[in-house]
Parts: sequence; structure tokens; C-alpha cells
Amino acid sequence: MEKNLSKIVDLEKYPIHDLQSHKIKKIIEKCKAELENDSCSVIPNFILPNSLAVMRKELEQQLDEVYMSKESINAYLYAKDDPSLPKDHPKRIFMNRYNGYLNSDCFAKNSEMKFLYETEELLKFVSACLGISPIYRWADPLACHAYNVMEPDGILPWHFDSCEFTLSLVIQKPEQGGIFEYCPNIREPGNERFDEVKKVLDGDRSKVKQLELKPGDLQIFKGRFTMHRVTKIIGKTSRYMCIPAYVLDPWRVNTPEHSKAIYGKVLPIHIERNKVRSDGLAD
Repeated sequence: MEKNLSKIVDLEKYPIHDLQSHKIKKIIEKCKAELENDSCSVIPNFILPNSLAVMRKELEQQLDEVYMSKESINAYLYAKDDPSLPKDHPKRIFMNRYNGYLNSDCFAKNSEMKFLYETEELLKFVSACLGISPIYRWADPLACHAYNVMEPDGILPWHFDSCEFTLSLVIQKPEQGGIFEYCPNIREPGNERFDEVKKVLDGDRSKVKQLELKPGDLQIFKGRFTMHRVTKIIGKTSRYMCIPAYVLDPWRVNTPEHSKAIYGKVLPIHIERNKVRSDGLAD
């Protein structure tokens, strides 16, 4: 049976298939303002309950293929130290991490999430909310729409994303914990602001915001410029998310080091496209 967007997204409430409608224009304006001011916007109950159940089932059927890792990383998603830098440099501050991914290349051809990610309707809606055009689906075959799995005691430390824009779709919420924390716009192209990053890593919470996402919610997020983390999972229920990603550069993929640390393997495309970033920021 051919998949249908109306069975996945609540198009009555969020008519993303008709960007000229008065209803969606109001939602886009709200999202655009929140993203500009706060680098983050949440659209509640975006995914329909039946579709959530399908997504959860397709992930749980492949849990044995999830790459779980406990390797410590820094905020730039590197696991390797750089002794040439001062001891207190943010790149030399490593944090415990325990989470995993069902890589995008593991998804079945008829995957509910894969179908949603590949629709033009979602791409154009996200572009309108960001006020940026064009944006592109991420070319990284492992990371473009991966499922994130955080088991009990799982934790995702402070970090920046490799892609500019990330969606977070909540599939399953843990009993406790798993709170999304973020520091809006802490860096910008050409300006790492290491001093501000270090303050947060040292425990300064003056710029930290919290967000408790619920199943079905859609979060649009400027993850490359906003440092963020997910607090420890408490209880017996895992946290499931899907994190579809969009980029400004259709050619760019993860670095080999990043791909190995987070997704468990390196493909030829990661080596072939391993060039210095045009925005001057570290991955």
C-alpha cells in the first residue's frame, strides 16, 4: 500500500501540504520567530498516534542493528585528545556518553520515517520555518534520518551537530530524565566562542534552557550553532527519537572521525568528502 502523508502528519492541524493556507502561515511565522530568537521551535502533536506506533515498531524490530557506544567525546564529537591545545581548552574536555543509532542505511525501503523525510512537503515546510532557501536533505547515508536510542542510564553530553538544522521527532519518552537542554546560538560561522562554550562545560547554567519533548512533537533546531545535550535516562523505558537532518551544503557529510565515533563505521563518501568546513567551525 502506498504511504500517505495524511496518515503520518496531522494535516488538519498542520497543513504542510499547503503552505499558502492561512493556518500554516501563522504556524510558520511563529516557528520563524522562535528559531530566530531561540534557535529552537516545537510543534506539538505533529505526528499522528498511529504513525508513532508504526515508527516505534519499525525501530524495535531492528534494535539488534543499533550501534551503541559508551565512548567519551568532547563538544565537537571527537573522541581523540589534542595535546597541542591548553589543558583547559573545550576541545580537551571529554564527557561520558552512552547512546546509540539505527543508522539511516539500515532503514527498510518502506520505512514510515524514511518516507516522511523524503517528502517535498516536509522539506519545504522546514525551509519556510527557518526562513532559509534552499536547504537540502543531508547526503550522509548513515546520519540523514537516523533513529536515536537512549537506554536506561543513557546520556548524551554537551555537543554541536555536524549539520546545520535538525528535526527531533519523539517516538517514545522515558519514565524520567531524557530532558533536552540547550544554549541558543552560542557560536556562529567563523566564531567558535570557546570562552562561552567553556563556561557551560564548567557548569555555568545562566544560558541553559530546558525542553521536555513529548511523543508526537516535532522540534526544529539549529544544532550546529547551539550547544545541547540530553540528561540521563532514569527508569526502565528507553528514549526513542528520530533526527532527520537538513544542510546548506548538499555535498557535505560527516568527517570520518565523527562517523566512526557516533555511527560505528566509515564509508568511502566520508573519506572522499573530508574537506575543511566553509563555515570555519569545528565538527
